[in-house]
Amino acid sequence: MSEDFLKVALAAKEAAAELAPLPRAPKDAALRVIADALVAGSAEIVAANALDVERARESGTSEYMIDRLSLDEARIEAIAEAVRQVADLPDPVGEVIRGNTLPNGLELRQLRVPLGVIGIIYEGRPNVTVDAAALCLKSGNATLLRGSSSAYESNKVLVRIMQEALADTEVPAGAVQLVPGLTRDSVKQLMRARGLVDVLIPRGGASLINSVVEESTVPVIETGVGNCHVYVDADADLDLAIQILINAKVQRPSVCNSAETLLVHAAVADAFLPRALAALAAEGVTVHGDARVAAYGDVVPAEEEDFRMEYLSLDIAAAVVDSLEEAVAHIRKYGSAHTDAIVTRSVSASRRFVALVDSAAVAVNASTRFTDGAEFGFGAEIGISTQKLHARGPMGLPELTSTKWVYTGEGHLRTSEGTVLASAEAGLR
Repeated sequence: MSEDFLKVALAAKEAAAELAPLPRAPKDAALRVIADALVAGSAEIVAANALDVERARESGTSEYMIDRLSLDEARIEAIAEAVRQVADLPDPVGEVIRGNTLPNGLELRQLRVPLGVIGIIYEGRPNVTVDAAALCLKSGNATLLRGSSSAYESNKVLVRIMQEALADTEVPAGAVQLVPGLTRDSVKQLMRARGLVDVLIPRGGASLINSVVEESTVPVIETGVGNCHVYVDADADLDLAIQILINAKVQRPSVCNSAETLLVHAAVADAFLPRALAALAAEGVTVHGDARVAAYGDVVPAEEEDFRMEYLSLDIAAAVVDSLEEAVAHIRKYGSAHTDAIVTRSVSASRRFVALVDSAAVAVNASTRFTDGAEFGFGAEIGISTQKLHARGPMGLPELTSTKWVYTGEGHLRTSEGTVLASAEAGLR
């Protein structure tokens, strides 16, 4: 482990111990100071980001990925506003999840507590740097941020501005740390920092997530890629289905909750697919269709791998299915358990789809684009978990906490005969 990494990891661990017991007020005040500092530093942030964007273009990065990388004053203001929204949210730390008085008189409570030091490994979206830091701070956690090398200049400035802002607050400035280095070795150090880092959260494509899950010795909360489906049922409102499809695919194609696969019930294929293909073509979307879809228009012949793709571009796979159950089977086979939508006027069909589709989020007559922490009212999000342990779906503040059991007695002693009280004078006053 390099001295540079050890320095920031130890600083984060020390800061986590100081941050954990802080009440809500100083954390909220610190977040608002950070938000103001980000806006005040917009020019410096934009200048650093321009260097990252220039390098990305020179290396042939797609415009969709450059869109994720790019910052301007409007986006920085939006990032700052998200920090203010996090400040306005309830503090999960100290919340009593459950509790009761046991038959022996012990008062038992389960409380939310911070996780400690959270490592975030993510790709070229510098807004994640601020979102992650804000959510971790509010939930009482220190964070070690390891963003993509493509956003390194942006991330350096963002972290420095946040640290300088924290220096004038009750929150330790060491609570926000950038992992030094641009090579994969720095990522490996974070993944192997068991004892210094309490949990890792990867955000990005399948290769990044799989690498972290398979190689890390630190516990991982797994976020997932977004192969999201829109299924148009036999009883769908076709006008509504067109609108939902276009919004889910086109509104921002480079993000994980955009639609990547269209499934159409055979009963409405004749009426729906010619319109859908025309609407998608008008938006510049390339359709990778199976043989049944190809009968309705000009499409790229779909290979099986197309149905597993997270395109993150103006591409979509499409297939015709003969039943709701076949649509569900397709989603189970090819999907990523992120977000899947049904468009239907049938209550029974919607209920069956919701019951059968085992994804982190299921949408009924709504765009997949709503699977998002801000849209769900969580403020910013740390990521969207597609696993089934601890956290699933958009991860907000409660998902960044663990629990602690506290029991209070009056001199209770456990003996082979049962519970006895050591003294009638014992207990809290």
